[in-house]
Amino acid sequence: MEESEPLVPRRFGLRRTQYGWSGHIQNPESHMVEDFRRKLKYFFMNPCEKYKAKGRKPWKLMIQILKIAIITAQLVSFGLSNEMMVTFKDESLLTFKHLFLKEFKDHRMGTYAIYTKTELYNHIYFVIDRYLHLQNLTMGNLAYTRMEGKSAPLRLCKVFYKNSSIDPGNETFNIDPRIAQECISIYPMGSVDKCLDTNFSLDFKSLLSVNIYFTLKSINLQTVRHHELPDCYDFNLKISFDNKAHSGRIKVDIDSNVSIYECKDWKVEDTSCKNNYGLLVFDSVVILTCFASLILCIRSVINGIQLQFEFNIFFHAYLNKMVSWSDRMEFINGWYILIIISDILTITGSVMKIGIQTKVLILTLRAAFPNVIRFCCCAAMIYLGYCFCGWIVLGPHHDKFRTLDKVTECLFSLINGDDMYGTFLNLRDKSYMVWLFSRLYLYSFISLFIYMVLSLFIALITDTYETIKHHQQEKMPVSELQAFVAECRDEPESGRYKTNKSSSSCCCCCCFG
Repeated sequence: MEESEPLVPRRFGLRRTQYGWSGHIQNPESHMVEDFRRKLKYFFMNPCEKYKAKGRKPWKLMIQILKIAIITAQLVSFGLSNEMMVTFKDESLLTFKHLFLKEFKDHRMGTYAIYTKTELYNHIYFVIDRYLHLQNLTMGNLAYTRMEGKSAPLRLCKVFYKNSSIDPGNETFNIDPRIAQECISIYPMGSVDKCLDTNFSLDFKSLLSVNIYFTLKSINLQTVRHHELPDCYDFNLKISFDNKAHSGRIKVDIDSNVSIYECKDWKVEDTSCKNNYGLLVFDSVVILTCFASLILCIRSVINGIQLQFEFNIFFHAYLNKMVSWSDRMEFINGWYILIIISDILTITGSVMKIGIQTKVLILTLRAAFPNVIRFCCCAAMIYLGYCFCGWIVLGPHHDKFRTLDKVTECLFSLINGDDMYGTFLNLRDKSYMVWLFSRLYLYSFISLFIYMVLSLFIALITDTYETIKHHQQEKMPVSELQAFVAECRDEPESGRYKTNKSSSSCCCCCCFG
């Protein structure tokens, strides 16, 4: 007898084969071994097989299907609400450009710029005049902000170099690179001409920019039609005349920083409140469903860890062998870990949402079809996750993510390698957080789907083709765990899994350890 062969398996009538341990166990404890093997096999069954084996309802599977449906509905609802907000912001910014930029045209190509001193003064006067007469001009529900009981002023600021003396004709200059800023305030009831004539003059040789600051208030009423309470908006506008290049071309731009908050005093007639309560109830159902899924998945992970320890002790006692880490990790279902993380994030997001809302080839393909369908379903879930993420987060900052159908078209184009540079380029000038998130989002999506998902999809069909080509009849076990479980020949429909014996590996270890 070889010295390396353990004695314990032979004592129980087991013999080594190329597939693992097999043979008839001639010991009374053989029933414990078979029961534990059956217990392991049941653990690794899919929900349908478990239902056939013990008749237990696949609650985790049903909850996951329900969760997919209600979370998708929640995301669509939130995305539509977010889309209304984005549309209101974009249309308001376009309105401000028409109101305050002289001779602005929608079809204007390139940068809006001016080239003479007279044009600069005329544009400054134009902006101030439009601000003072805003109530008589605009068709929107715009209003001035109030400060200490009166309308807030418009601030006109010039930014320039200190003590500059520049003479291009003599090729001489004397300049202090320190930057200074001077501002004046113009109230809606003030005199524009007097303020500019007495307190405001421009030295174009040292001038860096002229900036005009003011704030306007508005209310987004379109949400009422969708049974949501309107939000109040503060548009902090900045109109800049950029002369930093000193090239004779002054670029003009308008920037809007929006603050959204709950209106102080509101009243909506009819059924809006009932619909708001309905949304809260729906979000609560999402939280409860995710919480149930979280509990069930945590329980399954804990059961897997406990069974892994039992299997380790059992294998050492009966077969005198140590279980490898790869076998032990098979008890930890990675999908459960992902579901737990997803549930935690969904619960957190739903709580935050409630907080916001409380503002009140034919043969080969035929053989591979089941695996391809399962794979496509998993890939589709990831793809939809990226679609919703891009729609909700990047929609306010990028035209390609403005609506859900545009997001799907954009991401599908990225998978096929189309227009990658343009997508990255359009997000280059955004804020740092938007820029950072967009890079992580795009890099992770492209890397995941081009380098992994598509490669796995091709490998899946190729593997099936090779399987058919070589007429493989049985797949050999790749681990000691699979070899051990494979010895159990009981089918899920056999009824043998319904026996409720109290034997466990712990008892076996106590008796034979």
